[in-house]
Amino acid sequence: MYLEIITPEATVFKGDVDSVSVPGVNGDFEMLNNHAAVVSILKQGFVKITGDITLDGTNKELFEQKGKSYLYAIDSGAIEMNANKIIVLAD
Repeated sequence: MYLEIITPEATVFKGDVDSVSVPGVNGDFEMLNNHAAVVSILKQGFVKITGDITLDGTNKELFEQKGKSYLYAIDSGAIEMNANKIIVLAD
């Protein structure tokens, strides 16, 4: 599945991932390939992306690596998943 993490300043990540976990306002949830369409508001926490991921050198310092996963800290935001494409709008 394809993920884009977009902030007001720049797109900080775009690429194929195996799973994405996010801090939803009603609790954390994870999305895998072929997940049902979803739109949600996000609260402060971490977007966790897992898979065989290569980070761009300019954005690498924005992520914390945990094994095959990367964490990206957010204050708030929104997420949309549809047709195996996830867009995270993050502050």
